[in-house]
Amino acid sequence: MMSGVRAGLVGVGPVGDAIVAVLKEHGFPLAEPLRVLATSCRTEVLCEEEFLVQETCEEAFQGLDVVFFAGREGAKGASVQWGHCALDAGAWCIDNGSDFRMDPNVPLVVPEVNMDAVTSTTRLIANPNCSTIQMVVPLAPLHRVAKIKRIVVSTYQAVSGWGKAAMEELQSQVPQWGAGGPVEFDPSVFTRPIALDCLPHIDRFTPSGYTKEELKMVNETRKILGVPDLPVTATTVRVPVMMGHAESVNVEFEKEISAERAREILSDPDQSPGVVVIDGPTQDPNAADLRKAPEELQYPTQADVLKPGWRDSVLVGRIRQDETVHSGLNLWVVSDNLRKGAATNAVQIAEKLIERGMLG
Repeated sequence: MMSGVRAGLVGVGPVGDAIVAVLKEHGFPLAEPLRVLATSCRTEVLCEEEFLVQETCEEAFQGLDVVFFAGREGAKGASVQWGHCALDAGAWCIDNGSDFRMDPNVPLVVPEVNMDAVTSTTRLIANPNCSTIQMVVPLAPLHRVAKIKRIVVSTYQAVSGWGKAAMEELQSQVPQWGAGGPVEFDPSVFTRPIALDCLPHIDRFTPSGYTKEELKMVNETRKILGVPDLPVTATTVRVPVMMGHAESVNVEFEKEISAERAREILSDPDQSPGVVVIDGPTQDPNAADLRKAPEELQYPTQADVLKPGWRDSVLVGRIRQDETVHSGLNLWVVSDNLRKGAATNAVQIAEKLIERGMLG
């Protein structure tokens, strides 16, 4: 009988905080208190619990079974610097950073989609980009049925995807904007104030005119779905929302598939684990009574992913036919970028390793 898992966490930012929360909520079988590592020894509060943080060093990984690298998106190489130490100590490494995602020898894993990419020899596992995760969770079951031909996606991404400083920016700018005064901003975070504005600029621009975030969605989707030449194009936008990413996804398929059939597939937890469909006639009585719009449909928004029970799910609505192509669909996809887009996905990978007898 398994006695538990000895786990470590490298990083104490928003993703690290979310990993601690998910481990607690999921009842992850820890054999000893979580070992938290960072750049220096100090006390930190994660998920309302005080941790004595150890300085990251080679000896700190000894005795651990699994290590979560929790750097913010575009992590500054924590796994590059320390991943080999954790691996040499015998631990599995689950990395939220972007350093190893496109390494052909490192599986890029969303448990609901491609957990079979992990073997006993692939002990370093990469967590995909948050926006890629939430898109492939509902697309994979549709791909299995109708085979995707092309994807066009536009994202609406919360400031928490950048990190704590961006969250503080939005929080301080909203009252400044409301008071009618000048809105201060830190140009090292965003190029202009984010309050009540949308910035089509996430990560650095490349010579092609696309940003690195957009290219991540292209290349990571191809790797996860196992289709190296799949046509994917993306536009990624930062929006003045604190938590939760939304996506407008247009998908063209090789085989015929209707919106009704897609809704059935996505509503089936056996075929589409992790997906919650919020679609169809509205349940809001104000639609008819106040807005005089009885034809309204329900749909998820970024605020919904903060509700208990939905924080680890991918919410899908506005499922409808694309009438400009032979077999195409439009989907509206929403998820908590710090939970399913990072922490939850990482913990779920570890849970699957336990289920398969590879960990613990």
